[in-house]
Amino acid sequence: MREATIAGAGMTRFGVHESTLPELFADAALPAMDDAGVEAADIDALYLGNTMGGQIEGESHLAPTLASHVGLAGVPCQRFEDACATSSNAFKHAVRAVEAGHHDAVLVGGVERCSAATGRETDEMTRIFASAAHGTYERPTGLTFPGVFALLTKRHMHEYGTTEEQLAEVAVKNHYHGSLNPRAHFGKETTVEEVLEGPIVADPFHLHDCCPFSDGAAAVVVASAEVAAELDCDLVPVAGVGHATDVVPIADKAHPSVTRSARDAASQAYETARIGPDDVDVVELHDCFTGAEVLATEALGLVEDGQGGPAAAAGRTSLGGEIPVNPSGGLKAKGHPLGATGVAQLVELTEQLRGDAGDRQVEDADVGLAHNLGGDAATTVVTVLEAAR
Repeated sequence: MREATIAGAGMTRFGVHESTLPELFADAALPAMDDAGVEAADIDALYLGNTMGGQIEGESHLAPTLASHVGLAGVPCQRFEDACATSSNAFKHAVRAVEAGHHDAVLVGGVERCSAATGRETDEMTRIFASAAHGTYERPTGLTFPGVFALLTKRHMHEYGTTEEQLAEVAVKNHYHGSLNPRAHFGKETTVEEVLEGPIVADPFHLHDCCPFSDGAAAVVVASAEVAAELDCDLVPVAGVGHATDVVPIADKAHPSVTRSARDAASQAYETARIGPDDVDVVELHDCFTGAEVLATEALGLVEDGQGGPAAAAGRTSLGGEIPVNPSGGLKAKGHPLGATGVAQLVELTEQLRGDAGDRQVEDADVGLAHNLGGDAATTVVTVLEAAR
């Protein structure tokens, strides 16, 4: 089986954009191809992540539209939809296609507009996001995603004594990291006091425990190692990808705070990469809410079960700490345009493993891990990247 690599990466600033989806996608895709040193004629396929374009903007056949806009008309192209794990799933399929020899070079991108610039205000956007919850048992109760993760987090607090102050420390950390990232939606720091004084969105989450609605795009070029070696690029090998799912609805999960799919996807990725959690140097994980980061650090084996909150409060997951988590600012501060989030994590890790992350660079980063979940933690894709040797 051939080795897949990331040969090029590009992304827009996350935040509020007036651009159309094709314009926004091009602002990430064309820099990614430039970074890889390839022309449109060198790309064999487009794998696209977009989650809510049909509901938010009435755009439902995006892959060929965006391919045409960036000069790729004619190549096979496909849109993936897997809630917030959408573009990670597109990336996984691109990696498999390259490994199998079906394609030599694939453009993988994600794009989404979720801010009020779309004409959809917060209440309507929240309703659209909730379409990823169970249609029979969850949505009729009025449950939206702040409520979903609040339920998971409250159970974790009951089991382990995790506190609201510890959750706030996650927000403080990621806002600090985001202040070092010029592409972050939020570029300013916050404090535990500011987080705790904010209005309650869904107990135990205050406003600053929740990620924003963002617009943005991200893209990478996945190429075989043989092809990448011939390009003028700084390649990053893909060491392992894991993909697992859990039971839907929440009420049927074996344990609401364990996030089974993350544990299973991480095990697959670690096994393929032939590493363990202790070998990971830098992590980008899905912190849609502060409680989600606590659960994920435990599911990935970065800390022991029950220690996610104390680890954040002690600085173990900060830049300069034992295992830096979300140096980009994560979803919490960098932003969360759903379809772009997974590939954006890979763009950040690519820069970290190349040593190009500037003020947020993790020292001596050789192994990076991305964790991207979808829905009520029912889908998770975990990817391990390694610095080229």
